[in-house]
Amino acid sequence: MTPGEPLIRWDWIGGHADEIAQRIGEHLELTVIAVGVGLVVAFALAVLGLRVPALLAPITWITGVLYTIPSLALFALLVPYTGLSLLTAEIGLVSYTLLILIRNIVGGIRGVPAEVRDAAAGMGYTPRQILWRIELPLALAVIFAGIRVATITTIGLVTVTALIGQGGLGYLILFGIQLFFSTPLILGAALSVALAVLADGALVLAQRALTPWSRAG
Repeated sequence: MTPGEPLIRWDWIGGHADEIAQRIGEHLELTVIAVGVGLVVAFALAVLGLRVPALLAPITWITGVLYTIPSLALFALLVPYTGLSLLTAEIGLVSYTLLILIRNIVGGIRGVPAEVRDAAAGMGYTPRQILWRIELPLALAVIFAGIRVATITTIGLVTVTALIGQGGLGYLILFGIQLFFSTPLILGAALSVALAVLADGALVLAQRALTPWSRAG
């Protein structure tokens, strides 16, 4: 950035609108894949931990260790095996969602009153039916809270994947840093924040639509 140059060059933004839209699409794709896969894996591990309580502590410990590894370090460990690829990015991103999602799934299901389960069992419900028809609907509010946190966290972490060639809005930030050009840097950061806010709002609306009983009062 040269002295006297404006902080934001709107002509540059207008001239790169197609590329900016592409980067937004890449960012959303990386986020949706990571949270979607993370939710499936976390649900399976959470149910396994609830059915076999002895496994819950090891599952939580392993996912906790993954969560504490710095993202750049994790990507560096993966690159020799999976290369500068989408797989590398998604393994890292999914890993960071697991602890958050598992804790909320387990907490939500455990929060279902025991008398509700007993009543369902007395009506002839199988354990699987109790899980899908009773426990999960009542746990949705807590689970959605975890999904919201995981989604916002992932949107932030996706910016780092630009360092391994996976684009997203992190590409604009990296481009701006490399050229000392403030426009793409600020734009990439601002759009990342905007995506996080919009995604959180969309998940709140989805939660309200799926759990109408939670606002009956």
